[in-house]
Amino acid sequence: MFVIKYRKIFYIFSIITILISVASLAVWGLNEGIDFKGGTLIQITYTDARPQSALVQQEISSIDSKASVRSSGNSDFIIRTRNLSEDEHVAIMNALTQNGAVKLTVDTYDTIGPILGSELRGKALMAIVFVIIAIVLFITFAFRKVSEPVSSWIYGFIAIIALIHDVVVPVGVFSILGHFKGFEIDTLFVTAILVILGFSIHDTIVVFDRTRENLRINREKNKKEDFADTVGRSVGQTFTRSINTSLTVVLTLLVLYFVGSSTTKDFSLTLLVGIIAGTYSSIFLASPLLVTIAKWQDKKGK
Repeated sequence: MFVIKYRKIFYIFSIITILISVASLAVWGLNEGIDFKGGTLIQITYTDARPQSALVQQEISSIDSKASVRSSGNSDFIIRTRNLSEDEHVAIMNALTQNGAVKLTVDTYDTIGPILGSELRGKALMAIVFVIIAIVLFITFAFRKVSEPVSSWIYGFIAIIALIHDVVVPVGVFSILGHFKGFEIDTLFVTAILVILGFSIHDTIVVFDRTRENLRINREKNKKEDFADTVGRSVGQTFTRSINTSLTVVLTLLVLYFVGSSTTKDFSLTLLVGIIAGTYSSIFLASPLLVTIAKWQDKKGK
């Protein structure tokens, strides 16, 4: 199978992708939404023609110079600011309506304090860590009877590497988008990451399980087959299924991103990037790592 034969190329690509993501996080960080840092979210709909976003940004910049203004649909704006006092709220509404000359409706007006935002950030990180630990423990238990040529804990260790890859890549993409396009992360972003972890590990387990099954058949038939060939055959047997399954999800997310409402765009984009990364890691990273570690252990033993 070409995946095993050319595994070093896929390793290099994965390392480059992760390095870019980590560098982006180190330099620019993440553009946190009001869910995490606190602030005010205002969504408005103009009854008549919607003004230019640059004009709206200019109108409210005197009240909050770091306010974010994003267009939504044909007549909406989503505005994010720091926590506003009552007087500042009135001033912003006057600016948006040009002192009553323009008609609009306020669809959403939410305020989150910084303490609640900090608590949400901590719980989000804990949720991701706990999910990763639970997944690794499950894999180690499920593959406990596999001992040759690599032990069960190796499967769990490789799963950690794949999951880290699947988290770092979408986070890095949103760090870049946050810096250049103003994309923000919120609790829906965390939800998407958790969904990605579940989807990714599902694909990884499918390939691992086929490898385990082929190893069992080889033992029962007393068939001497190189471990790299067994893994390659297992990847080949599940390759089409994994690609087709992911492709159906990707197509659905593309439709959701381009046709869905503005509130689900970032969510669907996160899932889109993460599921592509997860499918890649399950096929081109996790399984080849089994072969690399087995060869390393064999060389060390000799």
